[in-house]
Amino acid sequence: MSLPPEHEGSEQPELAIASTGLTKRFGRQQVVDDLALAVPSGSVYGFIGPNGSGKTTTIRMLLGLVRPDSGSCALFGKPMPQAAGGVLPRVGALVEGPAFHPYLSGTANLRRLDAADPSSDSATASARIGSALDRVGLRAAAGKRYRAYSLGMRQRLGIAAALLHPRDLLVLDEPTNGLDPQGTREVRHLVAELAAEGTTIFVSSHLLVEVEQLCSHVGVMRSGRLLTQGPLDELRTLTAPRFRLQTPDPAAALGVLATLEVPDAAADADAVTGTLAGLEPERIVAALVAAGVAVRSFTPVTATLEDAFVELTGEGFDVSG
Repeated sequence: MSLPPEHEGSEQPELAIASTGLTKRFGRQQVVDDLALAVPSGSVYGFIGPNGSGKTTTIRMLLGLVRPDSGSCALFGKPMPQAAGGVLPRVGALVEGPAFHPYLSGTANLRRLDAADPSSDSATASARIGSALDRVGLRAAAGKRYRAYSLGMRQRLGIAAALLHPRDLLVLDEPTNGLDPQGTREVRHLVAELAAEGTTIFVSSHLLVEVEQLCSHVGVMRSGRLLTQGPLDELRTLTAPRFRLQTPDPAAALGVLATLEVPDAAADADAVTGTLAGLEPERIVAALVAAGVAVRSFTPVTATLEDAFVELTGEGFDVSG
């Protein structure tokens, strides 16, 4: 459960992002409803939910780009948007895709952005721009015009823009959008590298597989509401543990599992699966062997983030892109 900044104490982790009662409506549509975020400093926080669940609107409120109808939010304990002038220089963001001048090169676009930042030192601009391009793998395309960039290259340039200066918080809205598998791996590596340096990363995504590989903490959105949040490992425990049984006689195995009252045992082409439902694996295997069912393997299955989402919502969404 997230806490507003005024309730943070020595026993609570320091929060890079906190909100309470954050609400936004556009016309008759309730886009974000009573949102209470708690993003620990130093975490990689995955903000997940289907497209249209309110993720981008939330990010825009956090950054002071949209005013909430009610509620409050804070970055590093400073209220937004009131403290935007002091806080935002510590924040890099890529929201709703990058916007650059199409006839300028990647380097020229970054140079214009850098020059518009009052905290920038022109004497070190070239070095910082080169370093940012290197980190996103765009050094070879630095002189190419932006209009000739692929969607993935444009996404990488947007991340490079967010990295022109050291950041305490990096907010990335769908950072792997349009990237090929190699580009996705590079972004994943970059996020891990930045997190290891102490940067808090807030990643909005509808791709559960990516979030599961990137993040230490997760918040689950649905229809504008935050269903749950916390460490990824804790979210996985919301799902009942399952097993996978390989046997040459699945019909007989299903009969034994029925006597043990395994609630959802089912056979497919390769194996029998089901929920442990409080049963010890040893008891299941012993019952199968006693009934003469050959057991080739019996493996407890670790719950995935997708499993947890389905458990929470009763539905799934695009998990891989």
